[in-house]
Amino acid sequence: MGFQKVCREEDVALGGKKRFRMENRTILLFHLEEGFFATAAHCPHVMAPLQRGKMVEECVIQCPFHRAQFDVRTGEARKWATFPPGIADFLNLFRKKKNLATYPVQVENGEVWVNPEP
Repeated sequence: MGFQKVCREEDVALGGKKRFRMENRTILLFHLEEGFFATAAHCPHVMAPLQRGKMVEECVIQCPFHRAQFDVRTGEARKWATFPPGIADFLNLFRKKKNLATYPVQVENGEVWVNPEP
């Protein structure tokens, strides 16, 4: 399918995030100082909704359930699930560290376009 328009630049405040449904995927669009970045909307650990997560650095979101942290620019798992102690350790036996899926973003004439294909 290629790139699809998801919103206008002003629809996502600087430092904010917004969820969008695209085809059979749900993506999370982040508006950072560096620009716009799109990721999968759910943590790859146990599919927690990252929209409810908090930014612990300008470009790093923390999962609201088990505190895994991901760089939203690259999807890199900076820190894997650690909470609650014991339970997260048990789950990690089955769910190895995994990066967050990211999607290409283009901004043209004030419109934000995302390519939801892997």
